[in-house]
Amino acid sequence: MSNWITVVNFALPVAGLMIVLFGTVMTAASTFSDKATRRFLLLFFTVLALYLGCNLFSQIAELFLGNYLITHTAKFFEYIFSSLLLPLLALYITIKCGQTSRSLSMYIVDFIWLLFFAQLGYAQMSKSIYYITEDNVYHRGPYYLTMLVPPALMMLVIFISVLRRRKQLSGKQFFGFISYAVFPAISLYLQTLDYGINFIVLGTVIATGILMMILLTDQAEQAAKQQQKIADQQAGLMVLQMRPHFIYNTMMSIYYLCIEDPTRAQKVILDFSAYLRKNFTALSSEDPIPFEEELEHARAYLAVEQVRFEDKLYVEYDTPYTDFTLPPLTLQPLVENSVKHGVDPELDPLHISIRTEKTATGYDVIVADTGPGFDSSESTSGNRVALSNLRERLARYGGSLSISDREGGGSVVTLHIRA
Repeated sequence: MSNWITVVNFALPVAGLMIVLFGTVMTAASTFSDKATRRFLLLFFTVLALYLGCNLFSQIAELFLGNYLITHTAKFFEYIFSSLLLPLLALYITIKCGQTSRSLSMYIVDFIWLLFFAQLGYAQMSKSIYYITEDNVYHRGPYYLTMLVPPALMMLVIFISVLRRRKQLSGKQFFGFISYAVFPAISLYLQTLDYGINFIVLGTVIATGILMMILLTDQAEQAAKQQQKIADQQAGLMVLQMRPHFIYNTMMSIYYLCIEDPTRAQKVILDFSAYLRKNFTALSSEDPIPFEEELEHARAYLAVEQVRFEDKLYVEYDTPYTDFTLPPLTLQPLVENSVKHGVDPELDPLHISIRTEKTATGYDVIVADTGPGFDSSESTSGNRVALSNLRERLARYGGSLSISDREGGGSVVTLHIRA
């Protein structure tokens, strides 16, 4: 064997061990991957490290130690650990497809692995598959290729299993599992053509690197989507969980208006109905909506509150710019927060102004009030959580939220919407 082939064969397991180390650190440090994925990758990397370590040690033993027994033992465990990777992958695929019991493909893979183990045991007592001479040199036997058949069959079973379950897997998972069946299969074929370079190690290292990166990125994307979903749900629930006393007081106001001012009572009923309709519509909407719709939602809410609080609440609108979109339930929660914390019978009337401005990068929606101002220490009230959720939802559409003190008292909340 030429010197450059020897160098390549030494470099392959070393490079593989570096990938294993990197993958192990990445997996252990990942906070977004689920428990099943972390356990699989850590176990998979452990078995792969043992396989690559035995491969490297067998080369060292063959070239430098000159001990037949050490080389023979290292080769035996190299084959054992390399073959265990495929049953582990079959088990993980079953778990990712949501099965709680062993699948047919797992039974088939396990049965083929047992045949391989028996074949490997026979190889220790015969020279027909592989053998190591007394001068510590590894040789293929006349039936060496038969030892490549069980791994090839296991890869075929995994390949078919992944194809059958492609609808149960994400696109990245499907590609990653298929890659681990295809690349090692190609390396097995190349190994039958050339004995020099250890193509099986090369194919295993490449397939493992691809599988690791795909699984981790897929887990990260799924975790991000889940966080977005939770944030949307929290934001929706925060708004939709209307205070019971708000509903009660509104209904009582309508009751008395029906006697004192029926025409005005009809107007309040329409405003209250519009407010409720917008709330429930927003829960099922994830896409941005026209600003006019969100403004109508805020108007309906404030109109109801003005009936309840009469001369304690005044609202001004200055919205020359309305031709843009924003996430639903962004403006209305802000004005509701102003009313909730700003209307007090013992204080001066609350003034709220809503205006829009055009900027170089988009539009600003500004909600200013003359209330007590924003208290950043109010962590127990849910106000902080609602604003945090609103910031996250705006950020996904390129927007932002900022809060500042109003000159003369009160607060100013600015929503920036990118055009």
